[in-house]
Parts: sequence; C-alpha cells; structure tokens
Amino acid sequence: MKVEDIQAYIKSGILELYVLGDVTPGEQRQVEKMASKYPEIKAELDSIARSMELYAKENEIEPSENLRGRVLGSLLTNFGDDRNFTAAPHHEEIETEEDEEEDNTDQEDNIADLPARKEDNFYKYAFAASFTLLIASTIALVSIYGKLQDSNNQLVAMQQDKQHFASRVNLMNKALTVFRDTSYKLIHLKGTTKTPSSLVTVAFSSGQKKVVIDMANMKMPENDKEHQYQLWALVGGKPVNLGVFDAARDTVTDIKEMRPIAFADAFAVTLEPRGGSVNPTMDQMMVLGKY
Repeated sequence: MKVEDIQAYIKSGILELYVLGDVTPGEQRQVEKMASKYPEIKAELDSIARSMELYAKENEIEPSENLRGRVLGSLLTNFGDDRNFTAAPHHEEIETEEDEEEDNTDQEDNIADLPARKEDNFYKYAFAASFTLLIASTIALVSIYGKLQDSNNQLVAMQQDKQHFASRVNLMNKALTVFRDTSYKLIHLKGTTKTPSSLVTVAFSSGQKKVVIDMANMKMPENDKEHQYQLWALVGGKPVNLGVFDAARDTVTDIKEMRPIAFADAFAVTLEPRGGSVNPTMDQMMVLGKY
C-alpha cells in the first residue's frame, strides 16, 4: 500500500470508531489486520486509545456525598431504636398430672414466685452485626451507583465527541484537499491603513470557479453582532459580492467556501452591516490583494 493510501486510511475516521467500539465485526478485523501490517496505522491506533483514556481520567467524578448521607441518615432513623423490636415470647410452664396432685393438698401454702427470666442479648448482638454489615453494603452500593452514573454520562459524552470528531475529520480532509489542489492559487489579502496588521488568505481556483477563505490563520479584528465582514471580487473594476463571514474562529471548520466566480482581478474585505451590503463601504475596507 502506498504512503498516500495509508494516510488516507488513517484520516478516514475508522480508527477512532474502532477505539470507541462502533464498528462491525468485519470492520474490526480489517482494522486489526491493517494495524498488524502497517506500523503507521498501529502507532496512530495507540495514540487515539491513549487520548481517549486521558479524556476519561480528566472527566472522572467522585460519588455524591449528599446521596450517601441521606441513605445513612434514613437507616439510622428507622433501625437505630431497640424499641422497634418486641421481646421474645416467654414459654409457659406445663404442669404434669403428678405435680397437680401434689399441689392440690397444699396449693395455697406452697405458692412461690419464680425468678424473673433474664432477657436474651443474642438478638441485640445479631442485629448490631447485621446493621454494621448493612451500612458497609449501602456505602459500597452508593459508591458503585455513583460510578455507574458517571460512566453512563461519560459514554454519552464520548458518543457525542465521536460524532463531532468524525465531522471534524471530514472537514479537515476537505481543507487538505483544497490546499493540495494545484488548481488553487493562494492570495494573501493584506491590511489597509485602517487595519495594517490584518491578514486574510483566499484560495481561488478559476477552473473550478471556487473561492475559499482560510479561517484558521485569519488575522482580523473581531466583529460585533451588528456587523459582518464581506468578501468582494474586483472584476474589471467592479465589485462582485462573494458572501459574508465572521472573524471569530469557527470550531467546526478551518475553511469557508464563498460564492463561486470564474474570473477576478483582485479580492477585498469590507466591514458591513450584518447580512452584507449591495455595494462595498469603501472607507471600511480592511484588506486587499491582487490576483
């Protein structure tokens, strides 16, 4: 396999899906076969796995102490009082027929009080041991429940990150395709006297009639909510509207494709009311560059 094919396979997003377990058995076997055959793919697979592990550790959450306190408080309230338990029943004395005959003669003279039966403490000790075990088990269950909830939350977050990551990979591949395409010419629009330090790079392909702005490396003052930047193509001295954009860095894509055009002598950016203007505001021209 060529180096270009290996890099294309790495950038396809299949390795990230493999680490997250979101691949079919056939795709899993394919990834493992490719990783065992090509060291570059194996190294990228290990790097993705380490990144996922670091993400999980950084977002780890301790079990809730409030939930644990409520459970223990409820247990102590309902089971901490010995009065909730009744004493063991006393066994009745059974008289035999012989005893009854002997007692009939002197029944009234031989009546004596039996000593009071001592309360058996076995139940108290058994309850204390059971209660201690119950507390320990409850604490363990609370801890396990908290970790399970955290794991579920992390799983949902990772699923969302997986979708975002896959979209990000596709957009990065699109950006690389643009800047590797030799039909595109890079035009650096430099700042005017209004903003001398500003810089916007435009990729223009006359053959494909495409105009793309490099958002990742753009240097422009951040516009407010009432205004937007507007890109213009100068064709035969006349401005042609190519669309509007904001200076704030887009977290989803590094490039922004503007309206198509086949020919242009130069490109310029002006600051206009949000939504753009029919004609450029010349005293608000920020950058300018010839093709």
